[in-house]
Amino acid sequence: MDLAFTTEQEAFRRDLKSWLAANLARPWNDEIRNPSHDENSLVEVRRAWQRQLNDAGYLGMGWPAEWGGRGASVVEQAILEEELWRADAPQVPNFLGIDLLGPALIHHGSEEQRRRFIPKMLAADEIWCQGFSEPGSGSDLASLSTRAEPDGEHFRITGQKVWTTFGPWSDWIFVLARTDAEDRYGGITFFLVPIDQPGVEVRSIRQITGESEFGETFFDGALARREHIVGKIGEGWRIAMTVLGYERGVQTMAYPARFEGYLSDVIEGVRRNGTLGRADVREKLARLIVENQVMRSNGLRTLANLAAGESPGPESSIEKIFWSEYAKRQSETALDLLGPQAQLTTEARHARPDMDWAREFLWARAGTIYSGSSEIQRNIIAKRVLRMPTK
Repeated sequence: MDLAFTTEQEAFRRDLKSWLAANLARPWNDEIRNPSHDENSLVEVRRAWQRQLNDAGYLGMGWPAEWGGRGASVVEQAILEEELWRADAPQVPNFLGIDLLGPALIHHGSEEQRRRFIPKMLAADEIWCQGFSEPGSGSDLASLSTRAEPDGEHFRITGQKVWTTFGPWSDWIFVLARTDAEDRYGGITFFLVPIDQPGVEVRSIRQITGESEFGETFFDGALARREHIVGKIGEGWRIAMTVLGYERGVQTMAYPARFEGYLSDVIEGVRRNGTLGRADVREKLARLIVENQVMRSNGLRTLANLAAGESPGPESSIEKIFWSEYAKRQSETALDLLGPQAQLTTEARHARPDMDWAREFLWARAGTIYSGSSEIQRNIIAKRVLRMPTK
């Protein structure tokens, strides 16, 4: 296992940082604080940024060149994610399509599906959202009840999905639906469904942070064409789990880079309020710094395994639970150490750090739920990593 970066990988990092310095007009934090923006205009900022990245060859980098990629290694992909976070670049609006659906189409889709969907996905001409979670099937996704019933050559989907990230701005949704009620895992199929059709309704969900990035999606006999099934009928669960595992692997360096920037903001804040010299403050900051380094080292280990050709396993649950619980601890510590300063509004930013810590505190709770709750991750670790008995 080699945790060091090669000369070529470091050269890629330098070129990427130079490109970001020349092409990123404003950090994302400045965009969201601009009072002239609303949610719709911010989506367009993200769409324009995605097109810049795509034109420069920085999207789908690990994909074959024929599908818009450059055949890059998983290490280069991880470096890209790390530097985008460090530069505070906008997240592309089609992150679900590119991170999840794109790999699914390349590995499991048909040639016709790849030709039809991938170019528009990369160019942000069609935005995708994910139809996995349901009101009664979130962490236990395999219990989903949305069903797809045959209708001639095609299928009709009926049911409800919730927490549909970017649903209000999406054109298509990839849906896990049950095609066999008797088979818990083998009875799930992976469908590609257009949103703009009769039988599909997306309703925005206003979050506690004030945004409406989430939606809930209702299907009432919506048409799902047979040629838009990814893989075979009954393979949906296997496809979804494989893709989620690889997506977590590429993100192994992004989260430590993100939290590193947040830590700098906390340190600057306590320096401003004159408490950096206190022993208890320094101890709390040191704990966060050390935990972040542990997270990064564990991510590098996973990255080395992926670079060696090993498939991501249940160990990815360790990383997921670590970063999501760490985000909670970090935001709680920030509010504790910064005090009232952390609650000030944007208009008073001259008297506070750049981070909106009240918002981060609220958002951090979501990380312990989406992509598998902490409780589910602990079960996976106990059963599949530690091999603990179930009774």
